[in-house]
Amino acid sequence: MMRRYVPAIVGVALVAFMAMLPLLNLSLPGILPTPTYMPGTLALLSLCMVFAALALSYNLLLGSGGMLSFGHALYFGAGAYGLGIALEHFGVPLWPGVFIALIGGMVIALATGAVSMRVSGIPFAMVTLAFAQAGSVLVRRNSQVTGGEEGLSLDTSQVPDFLIGVVNTRNLYWFTLVVLVAVYLVVLWVDTSRLGHLARATRENEQRVRVLGLSPYRVRLIVFVIAAGLASLAGIAYMLLQSGTVPRSVSADLTITVLVMVVLGGVGFRWGAIVGGVLYTLLDQRLTVLAGSDVIAGLPDVLRVPLSEPLFLLGVLFIIVVMFLPGGIAGTIDAAVRRRRGEKVRGSLRQLDDAEEASATAEAGVDGPAASDRVRA
Repeated sequence: MMRRYVPAIVGVALVAFMAMLPLLNLSLPGILPTPTYMPGTLALLSLCMVFAALALSYNLLLGSGGMLSFGHALYFGAGAYGLGIALEHFGVPLWPGVFIALIGGMVIALATGAVSMRVSGIPFAMVTLAFAQAGSVLVRRNSQVTGGEEGLSLDTSQVPDFLIGVVNTRNLYWFTLVVLVAVYLVVLWVDTSRLGHLARATRENEQRVRVLGLSPYRVRLIVFVIAAGLASLAGIAYMLLQSGTVPRSVSADLTITVLVMVVLGGVGFRWGAIVGGVLYTLLDQRLTVLAGSDVIAGLPDVLRVPLSEPLFLLGVLFIIVVMFLPGGIAGTIDAAVRRRRGEKVRGSLRQLDDAEEASATAEAGVDGPAASDRVRA
């Protein structure tokens, strides 16, 4: 009975530990640049949580719904740019601006998803890519509204003081942690609800769902809009954390990056998406530092040139994961646990068979002498 509550207990303990990190003096040389209470490390961990939340939203789309999208970053950018535009051009306070950005991202998802859902598979991926490219062009060309190639800065006059500046990085860290927990709970609710069951059934056999009188189109569209809303929420956190955003936040390149995070962590595993998002972000940041270090600079050209490119190192890591860990980190661990449980079950069955055989042998030994006595009598 207690085994059912172990994941929840571990999750609560982990969230409590993460919430305490800004108050602790912990160091991880080579992974974190400074102790955990310093603004640099808190900003890096906050960025990890933002992309973990984005990876969770994409995992809901791909893992639960089976929809391979190349335009998921459009809704992340809609959240970031939507908040910036609401604060700067509408002059609203932060929390109404967050609401406007969130609703705006979901409305865009409803409009684009309604069109994209008319097809499936690779055509669906291509349509979402087209929408992402269109969004990227709109962002780059409307410099008066979005800042163009330079990006859009956060209007801090509408933001509370406790979320502004390096001195308040701790508060921004806690805010992104709340966002990550909220995204996880929504994804958990969807996965365990009737909607999640229908989404997985549609992913496995759409024709059977249609035969049962249900609408695969409606199910996929609802999951699509929810995943987009969660991506917009992650974009809002990104805008506050970075005090601005750039056109890359709506590009297909970011979607590919998030896809790598999900594959690295394990498609279909919620905790795998979090691990993939955190691990990729840490590697991206720390490999950039490594690429510019004196150690790499002193290597021969044949090694220095590729190792000085962080994307090359990340690409090699991704190839290794796909080749040797095809299920991702979470999938590999899950398969190992299942094998171990299977071996335990088989061992228990063998012990039961041995016990039954021993019992049968003992009974035969008792009945044998008794039968001999009866024969002699």
